Amino acid sequence: LLRPPRAVVDYDSETKPFDMEAVEYIAVILLQRYGVVFRKVLERETNLPPWRELLYVYRRMEARGEIRGGRFVQGFSGEQFALPEAVAGLRDIRKREKDGTLLNISAVDPLNLVGIIIPGRRVPAQVNNRILYGDGVPLAAVIAGEVELFAELSDSQRAQVRQLLVRKAPGQVLQFQAS
Repeated sequence: LLRPPRAVVDYDSETKPFDMEAVEYIAVILLQRYGVVFRKVLERETNLPPWRELLYVYRRMEARGEIRGGRFVQGFSGEQFALPEAVAGLRDIRKREKDGTLLNISAVDPLNLVGIIIPGRRVPAQVNNRILYGDGVPLAAVIAGEVELFAELSDSQRAQVRQLLVRKAPGQVLQFQAS
């Protein structure tokens, strides 16, 4: 959980924009949470300092060699910053062949980026909502008790997706059953 940064008041009664230690702490937490940080990915976050304040911190961290700056996620303009291990992970994922791995997550998980950076209708971050990813692509979600499909699936896959979303606990990694 992040607390909103507090303005710092000097003895001269001048107000500084933000406590830079708090902004740096928040910036590091966001990097650890997402691996790659850019303006659009932080859209659903609340109580954050303005993006320009985070940019100052990320640029300093990049200059010190702690993180990398560049274009890591296609389709988004603006500066992007990533942990070195996240960059390596993205390269590995790009090279990996699809194996049908399914991941069922809660909609309150930070991986719920559907409708934010992943195309599709936004899945509200509520405890009873869930999302099923197949090889990193959202296949379906349970929103307010109703299953909504995001991808074209065969009849047997559709039945399996519904069963997985309704009966399986979030966080399980599964595979499509051969039909």
